[in-house]
Amino acid sequence: MLDIPVLISGGGPVGLTASLLLSRLGVPSLLVERHPGTAILPKARGINARTMELFRQCGIDNAIRDAGLPEGRFGLIVWTESLAGQEIERRVPGRATAKNMAMTPVKNCLCAQDDLEPVIRRFAETAGPGTLRFNTELTSFAQGRGGVHGGVTGILTDRGTGEETPFTARYLIAAEGAQSRVRRALGVNMVGAEKVYDSVNILFHADLTQWVEHRPAALYFVEQEDLRGTFLTINGRDRWGFLIHGPKQYGWQPHDFTPEFCAELIRKAVGVPDLPVTVLGVSPWEASAIVADRYRVGDVFLAGDAAHEMPPTGGFGLNTGVQDVHNLTWKISAVLRGKADDRLLDSYHAERQPLGELITQNSLANAMSMGRNARQSKVLPRQQFLNEQGLIFGACYQSTAVVPDGTAPVAVEDPVTDYVPSARPGGRAPHVALTRGGEPISTIDLFGPHFVLLAGRDGDGWRAAARGLGLSWPPLKAFTVGANGDLGDPDGSWHDAYGVDSDGAVLVRPDGYVAWRSRSGASRPQQVLREALDDLLGKMPAMA
Repeated sequence: MLDIPVLISGGGPVGLTASLLLSRLGVPSLLVERHPGTAILPKARGINARTMELFRQCGIDNAIRDAGLPEGRFGLIVWTESLAGQEIERRVPGRATAKNMAMTPVKNCLCAQDDLEPVIRRFAETAGPGTLRFNTELTSFAQGRGGVHGGVTGILTDRGTGEETPFTARYLIAAEGAQSRVRRALGVNMVGAEKVYDSVNILFHADLTQWVEHRPAALYFVEQEDLRGTFLTINGRDRWGFLIHGPKQYGWQPHDFTPEFCAELIRKAVGVPDLPVTVLGVSPWEASAIVADRYRVGDVFLAGDAAHEMPPTGGFGLNTGVQDVHNLTWKISAVLRGKADDRLLDSYHAERQPLGELITQNSLANAMSMGRNARQSKVLPRQQFLNEQGLIFGACYQSTAVVPDGTAPVAVEDPVTDYVPSARPGGRAPHVALTRGGEPISTIDLFGPHFVLLAGRDGDGWRAAARGLGLSWPPLKAFTVGANGDLGDPDGSWHDAYGVDSDGAVLVRPDGYVAWRSRSGASRPQQVLREALDDLLGKMPAMA
């Protein structure tokens, strides 16, 4: 019998990241993936800045950038009648404006999934107590009896030899993708619109350099009366994806997409009838916009596409899934160590499921604004498309894992596009450029597999209180910010950005979200801080 604290079913980007994060938290896990290795197709490509912040905190962002497309090779979005023909419009995505890029010390990245997964796998395999098994499948499972949290038992099957291994795990993370067997076995309902429109992905080899090098873009939309599609940049030279929109609107069925027919369509979209094209793969699919009504069922958690299936318009699928497990893994660690009540894990659903619904709805709205379910041409998307800073950075959690401070949410005109940095409890701890030891550092770089207390320049009492708690877990790092503090504030902007006085303090969770804030000092800071930690870890009723 194999006995493990956490079993991860699924070895895509979400499962691999869960393994890496758990190892960084010191939690042993076993990841099983039914395929013999990592992805062999590009699938998802865009990694947004919030996800890159996470990867930066894990120390793998540079390796991912090295595996992806170099910066400067994908800065535009272009609409054309054909690559060699008339250009209709080009845009710089709103996410890339100077104002939006000032919100974070990192930039987004274009790295195809078949290049991304080997990088995360390499780091996950060497990070610590986590183990990865490919060509191994979760074939059956059951939960503890009587509704009591008693863990998960089941069978793992080696797909090469057929050997079966019984296991017991305290928790199961299902990151198996949209066709998750675990989700179906649990009877979880998927809410939303299914099979909204159809598409066909074509992976191909052709040298398109002369038509793209002067206008490097992540996406090249082709708008013709009898063909609408998108060239998806992979290496920017000779490896591409071509996504055909609404083929049924043109009378085409999946079986029509032979390699010869696909090559003909690609030549038509490029506008070069004799272009040499080698088709490498064809994948028909249908887009849905559906979200699980429960992210937690007993000791089983759904993450990634197993929890939310969304159209790719906006590139949120992979990013939302990776951020799911960033939210979940530190909570599992806290409970396994006996430092938090099991109800802390309920906050995973409370925080991530409403956000999953919002992102899925907006991904669908992006697609519908492009006329994906109708036969029409030269339809430009809504202005929110690739300008969703509010969705990327603006989540504000409300759950038992957040101690409210009585302040109102920051008002924004459009929660999809607008993001105003705020350290109000429940929000992402804002990026502020600081210094440590004379060297520049972002607040984002302070966060990781630990809690962080940031106190004002006169907040020595909070720092002493944090250190006086003598915690073995949760690990708690404490800093004062400002003149003569642990961290320099050269622009003098930290106190305003975090909404505290010179003697105030902010407590940041391991996932980089603000857990608690005190605008000013306290007569008994250690007691106040202890109560805040007990509160968010579920050891006492939530304070108003």
